[in-house]
Amino acid sequence: MSSAPSPADILAESLAITAPVDTGRLPVLSGALALAQDADQVTRATLHATSHGVYEATLNGLPVTDSLLNPGWTVYERRLQVAAFDVTDLVHEAPIEDPDAPALRLDVTLAGGWWRGDLGFENADANYGDDLALLAVLEVVFADGTVQRLRTDESWASRLTGIELANIYQGQREDRRLALSAPEPVRVVEIDRSTLIPQASPLITRHETLAPQRIWTSPSGRTLLDFGQNLVGFLRFSVTGPAGTEITLRHAEVLEHEELGTRPLRGAEATDRIVLSGDPEGEFFEPTLTFHGFRYAEITGWPGELAAEDIEAVVVGSDITRTGWFESSHPGVNQLVSNSVWSQRGNFLAVPTDCPQRDERLGWTGDIAAFAATAAFQFDVADFLHAWLLDLAAETEANPDGWVPFVIPDLLKLAHHDPEVEAAGWAGATAIWGDAAVWVPEALWNAYGDLERLREEYPGMVLHLRSVEKALSPSGLWDTGFQFGDWLDPDASPHAPADAKADKGVVATACLVRSARFASRAAHLIGREEDAAHWQDLADRVLTAFTDAYVHEDGTITSDCATVYALAISFDLLAPRTRERAGERLAEVVRAAEYRVSTGFAGTPFVTWALSETGHVEDAYRLLLEEECPSWLYPVSMGATTIWERWDSMLPDGSINPGEMTSFNHYALGAVADWIYQVVLGIRAAEPGYRRVRIQPVPGPGLDWARGALDSPVGRIEVFWSTEGADGPATDGPAADGGFRLEVTIPEGILAQIVLPDGRVEEVVGGSHTF
Repeated sequence: MSSAPSPADILAESLAITAPVDTGRLPVLSGALALAQDADQVTRATLHATSHGVYEATLNGLPVTDSLLNPGWTVYERRLQVAAFDVTDLVHEAPIEDPDAPALRLDVTLAGGWWRGDLGFENADANYGDDLALLAVLEVVFADGTVQRLRTDESWASRLTGIELANIYQGQREDRRLALSAPEPVRVVEIDRSTLIPQASPLITRHETLAPQRIWTSPSGRTLLDFGQNLVGFLRFSVTGPAGTEITLRHAEVLEHEELGTRPLRGAEATDRIVLSGDPEGEFFEPTLTFHGFRYAEITGWPGELAAEDIEAVVVGSDITRTGWFESSHPGVNQLVSNSVWSQRGNFLAVPTDCPQRDERLGWTGDIAAFAATAAFQFDVADFLHAWLLDLAAETEANPDGWVPFVIPDLLKLAHHDPEVEAAGWAGATAIWGDAAVWVPEALWNAYGDLERLREEYPGMVLHLRSVEKALSPSGLWDTGFQFGDWLDPDASPHAPADAKADKGVVATACLVRSARFASRAAHLIGREEDAAHWQDLADRVLTAFTDAYVHEDGTITSDCATVYALAISFDLLAPRTRERAGERLAEVVRAAEYRVSTGFAGTPFVTWALSETGHVEDAYRLLLEEECPSWLYPVSMGATTIWERWDSMLPDGSINPGEMTSFNHYALGAVADWIYQVVLGIRAAEPGYRRVRIQPVPGPGLDWARGALDSPVGRIEVFWSTEGADGPATDGPAADGGFRLEVTIPEGILAQIVLPDGRVEEVVGGSHTF
């Protein structure tokens, strides 16, 4: 059986084209196809397209797709996505100007997107290339089997639009007084055909709209809007006003001193502008060639009085489906989970970014390494993260020094940083950030159990571990080179985010044991037994070195802080008796801090796990429910609707953290939600892909009931529990006999082990059950 043609084959006769000259105004490239038969004879029509930059296409004036910012962001030098859009219905619906000579006109607007957007931070101004380019073919199939194709080539024309700026960081500016320019011949440029791949990552789409909850005037006289939710997207509206009226939209996540808090945006202007043409019928504005992270907006130049029904915020992101839900008797925990969900929605846009608002928005590996398990419960991220992991392997393989870059795609290799930034020494194999090559596949394997994808992700694991093997010191420890360590330890200065209580060698060496163990398991699963033995041997040797160097006779671990105990316990690095003592010491450290969080990126995903798994459930709950800063619920108490980058991104007095690096939408510290889903709610995968399920809720002080659901690969799993005398939501009664009540629904045919708080174990197969 013949395989489907590759994108390179489909586009083999098409030429990559662009505007003849870059004037700053965005070009629209146009081609026409005279149909050989009537449009109603078309049985299939498909547009195959990709670009350097991002593109928006219309067919006879109708949008080809609802998706945005195509072709997304990948390692463009090696993996450039080609989307295939079914436009058959559009061909049938397209307004035909001349019925006697029916024709299709394809118009494609190009913008810089991630290809040419002066991206990065610290004046990086990183770009992949100078020329934008479109490569496409419209294939039309008629009922009699006849095929016609419209390919991008020299016959196309280029005109200038009224869009004067479309930049991811700076925003979009459009002057409606500017008519389309006269057509000019296009210029042929190059796109490397060997980079073309089928669309792999979910498309970017609009998800929902939000109306402003409040419109008011700031002390400085500015018109401000609050949409009630920190989101990612843009504003859209229809408006009527005099020609030349310029409406300016500025965006920010927070207010400071009752004005728009823009300092955290750093070099990102995050401003959209439209200059009206004066059309008495009104003008519609939707800046779809950029996006912003914001809750608040400032509007100037609006003609007349702005009302809530005049404007709306459009939430955009990659098209991933919600799969996990949680609700409990504690409103603060519910908001924390909601914040985690919204941070994922905003940052899963093309790639898993660190933040969606400032001059950064990069695919930082450390953030998703910490958050991957949470991400895979909240949404179906199988396609999204798998595609990103293939990019990770491609970037790592191309890295001359062989280590996993800090961001994927590795935009930093294109940066033009100031000399002092380049001299900072950020380079080399790093724990957690590099471990994303292993930890993200591990999370996907547990969530989806897809062996073929694990096989495809395995080479990235090998690249990472080989680079670490070369970095080990003679003692067998990973205590050499640059490390981020327990990044953003709350006890560090806001100006020194890498300073942490946890010894960086302890953190890195512990992470290596975990990664080597899973790589060994993955190698075994895909039939690479020699590799499996090698990685297991590496794990064993490094664990011995870790124990000899860092684990002391009294059960303490070097640097004696919450993070090192959390990692040692969660990664199973300790002998049983030492593990017990480490759990006791961790609980002591947590109590001594009065249940305020004392961990950064390394320890935060694991500290509640380490407490509950060593019998300190009450301490884990008290840590979760603490509201004083630093804590998970402190931002909630301050009105946060997403996860903050820093525990104190906003200080108690309402001022923004003075650190240069402050974001209010950064999902990494929301990784505690994984513990909430698996331990508080109790839904766990007993086998990868939930082929067997374990329901093991662990109630604790502060929560009287919890309920939630997971749309797993095998079907929907539902859990509700309540404790003594607690009335749950609507239809659920209190726990029977003053004890504990558990209700579960398991997909048909799936074996579930039910572990009750009193230690009793039951087994059921499918259906609804009450205990």
